[in-house]
Amino acid sequence: MTHDLFGQETSLKDPEMLDLWNAVQIGVLSHSAEAPVHLGKLLEAAPEFTLGQAAKGLFLLLLGRREMRTPARDALAAARIAYASALPRERLFADALELWLAGRPTAAVEKLEQVLRSHPADSLAMKMSQAIRFVLGDSAGMRRSVERVMPAYAPDHPGRGYLLGCHAFALEETGDYSKAETAGRQALWMAPDDAWGLHAVAHVHDMTGNAKAGLDWLTGREEAWSHCNNFRYHVWWHKALMHLDLGQTDTVLDLYDREIRQDKTDDYRDISNATSLLMRLELEGIAVGNRWEELSDLCAARTEDGSLIFADLHYLLALAGRGRPDETTRMVQRIHADAAAAGGDEARQRMADPGRAAASGLEAFGEGDFALAFDHLAQARGSMQLAGGSHAQRDVFERMTIDAGIRAGRLSEVSRMLDSRRAQRGGAEDNYALARRALISEARNQPDSRSLPAE
Repeated sequence: MTHDLFGQETSLKDPEMLDLWNAVQIGVLSHSAEAPVHLGKLLEAAPEFTLGQAAKGLFLLLLGRREMRTPARDALAAARIAYASALPRERLFADALELWLAGRPTAAVEKLEQVLRSHPADSLAMKMSQAIRFVLGDSAGMRRSVERVMPAYAPDHPGRGYLLGCHAFALEETGDYSKAETAGRQALWMAPDDAWGLHAVAHVHDMTGNAKAGLDWLTGREEAWSHCNNFRYHVWWHKALMHLDLGQTDTVLDLYDREIRQDKTDDYRDISNATSLLMRLELEGIAVGNRWEELSDLCAARTEDGSLIFADLHYLLALAGRGRPDETTRMVQRIHADAAAAGGDEARQRMADPGRAAASGLEAFGEGDFALAFDHLAQARGSMQLAGGSHAQRDVFERMTIDAGIRAGRLSEVSRMLDSRRAQRGGAEDNYALARRALISEARNQPDSRSLPAE
C-alpha cells in the first residue's frame, strides 16, 4: 500500500511518480509556478492516474476561461479510463470535475467534502474545496470546511501550515479579523512559502484600514510569494492598495508597471488586479495615462466568455467609458442573455444576480450617467458576494457605487452604505471612506453642489 506525503493512500506505485505527485500537491498549496510542470511530467508518464487527470481538469476550470472547458473535458475523459480501478477517494475528484463541467460547482464541492469526511487530512481536497467556494463567494462554507478538518492535522502534519493559511483567509472573509491575523502569522511560520496565509494577513490590514501595518507585514517577506504563479501579482496588488490608501500614488503606478502588469496576460485574475487598481486610482482623480489601452484590447476579446461573472465585470471595467461602446454593449447584452437562459447552470444564475444589475451599472457609470449607475449598482450591492472573490476585490464595485451616489446627489443613501461598509470592517474606516464622508459633509453644506466636480 502506497501513501502520499499527507498520509493518503494512492494508486501510484512508482516512487518517482509519487514524488512528482507530492510536488504537485505542495505546489498547489503554495501557489507555486512549478505545480503544472510537475503535473505535466506525471501525466506524461502515468496518463491513467485518475486523480491526477481529475485534478488537472479542476485546475483548468479554476482559470475561469471558456476555452479551458475543452481540455478540462479531455482530462475528465482521461480520468475515466482507469476510473473503475482507482481508489474511491480518487474517483470522487473525478466526480467533482464532471459536476463542475455540468455547471454545478456547488455539487462539485460536495464531492470534495465527501472526500474530507472520510479523509479529513487530505490537504489537496481541503485546498480545492476552499478554491471552488472562493469562486462561489461562499466564505461561510470555506470556514466550516476548514474548521471541520482541523482536528485531523497534528502539529507535524506536512499540510498544517497551509491549512492554517486557508483558515486565516476564511476567518478574515467572515469578519473574524483578530483570529485571522494570528492564524495567518502562524501559517507562515509553519510554511514559509504559504503565500495564501501571508495574503490573508494583508486582507486583515485592508479590512481594518491599517495600511501602514500592512506594508510592515509584507515588506521583507517577498520570498513568501516570489515563487508563485501569477498569484504573486495579486500580492503586489495588495501592496499597491496599501500605498494608495496612504496617498502614495507614484509608488502605486510604479508597482502597477513593474510588478502587477509585469506580464501582459489576459488571465482574468491578472485583469481583475489591473482594472480594479486603475479604477481606484481614477476615483481618486489620478491620471493613469494610456494604461487602460492594453487592458481594453485584451478585454474586447473576452466579451463572449461568460465563465465567471466576477471576470466579466472586470472585463467591463476596461471597456465601459474607454471608447469601446460596441464591445461594452455586446458584453452587457450577452450577460443579460445568459441570465435569461440560466436554468440550473450556476455561472449563468450569477449572470442573473448580481450580474445583470452590476453590468448595467458599470455601463452607465462609463457613460457618465451616475444616477442610473447608482440605481443599478445599488440594486446589485446586496448580492455582490455571489460574484465570488474577496471583500477587498469586490470593494472596487462598492467604491463605484458610493462615488456614483455622491455624484448623483444621493447623499443619505451613500451615508448608509458607508456605515454598512464600516460595520463590515469591524468599525474601522480607511482613508477612502473618510474622504467620502468629508465630500458628503461639504455637499450638505453647499446645497447647490449635488455632485462631484467632473474629472
